Amino acid sequence: MRIHTALILMMSFFVATGDSLADTDSALMKASQKETAGFVDDLRAIVNIDSGTGYAPGLAQVEAFLVRHLKKLGAQVSTIEAKAKPDVCVESKPSVGRTVVGTLHGNGSLNIMLMIHYDTVFEPGEAAKRPFRVEESKAFGPGVADAKGGALLILHALDIARRRGFKEYHTLTVLFNPDEEKSSLGSREIIKDLASRQDVVLIYEPPKAEEQVTIATNGIAWVHLDVQGAGAHAGLNPEKGRNALVELAHQITQLKDLGNSSIGTTVNWTFLETDNKERVNKIPGQACAIADMRLADSNEIERVQQDATRISQQKLIPDTQVSVTVESRRTPFKKNPDTDRLASLAAKIFSELGKKIEPVAMRYSTDASFAFNPVGGKPAVLDGMGIVGDEIHTPGEWADLNSIPSRLYLTVRMLEILAK
Repeated sequence: MRIHTALILMMSFFVATGDSLADTDSALMKASQKETAGFVDDLRAIVNIDSGTGYAPGLAQVEAFLVRHLKKLGAQVSTIEAKAKPDVCVESKPSVGRTVVGTLHGNGSLNIMLMIHYDTVFEPGEAAKRPFRVEESKAFGPGVADAKGGALLILHALDIARRRGFKEYHTLTVLFNPDEEKSSLGSREIIKDLASRQDVVLIYEPPKAEEQVTIATNGIAWVHLDVQGAGAHAGLNPEKGRNALVELAHQITQLKDLGNSSIGTTVNWTFLETDNKERVNKIPGQACAIADMRLADSNEIERVQQDATRISQQKLIPDTQVSVTVESRRTPFKKNPDTDRLASLAAKIFSELGKKIEPVAMRYSTDASFAFNPVGGKPAVLDGMGIVGDEIHTPGEWADLNSIPSRLYLTVRMLEILAK
């Protein structure tokens, strides 16, 4: 008979409060420090591969790297194609690449999954333009923290655990997905399915500081604004046109305040296009825009939809049709007791090193949204387990190489304690 997650976590919590966590595991810390050199070599190798979402050649190279290392750990490995259509309105390719799943079988009772993505937000050629480099204790390069450093933390931590003879789990699953930066459109169902079978899921997005783990994240929605007008020649007969671009601009202006900062809802218009992609002498007959919406409360989806529908009835250009649709992309990962218990355990492990951990809620959104069960029950989810870094999604993105030993230590100790 399987033990309920809450009971397992409570047992782990009691273990974490005992004297056995008072002192540093010196052998583990030494192994984590020794592992750093190989970690940095691997980080250089995969950061110098372009693997932006949708770029099949680079994703395939990183996939092969991940599969090779999982097999070295003794994992059974499968890959599943990430299939998803292009986003409406946005000029993007469908999801490509494969979700990599590695499974290890032990002799215990706990099912644990470690997961992160291996795609980045950067276009092909970025790695050649900004190859991996190290300045003092910081590493730079596309995806160095978000989230190639996280992928390597999983692999190197599991290698340390293997050498320590760690087998006190029922299954230990690793998931690497190739399209997180586009809301995991082609991999979310795999994540949901595998997560539902776990007791614990640890996610390796980068924390901004060594003393942080993530206990909550926002959800994401897209607000789609579509305008149908009538095209015409801008010089010959502009009066016959119904300018969809002008109506779109009017709508964006009056829909700019859909957010509610008091409860953490933001709505920012970030993308627009028309059916007139090349010619200046054409009145556009179609136009669309998308706003990025972040939310802590899922009820905000319905509220924003209602407000946007009402406001958009006020049109500037006669005989145009306007529609607004709010599309939920990720639900919020909400603060909850099981996650709090995992964060408490992380803090007690870090106290062995004379360090502190502060649980934080982040405004961004991650695959925790798909792993977390909002109605309760399995699994318990903790995010922010990755390499420390910041300036993600920008040319200044960096990862703190000094954080590698402590973060490896954290993962291995947490696995060993949870599995007892």
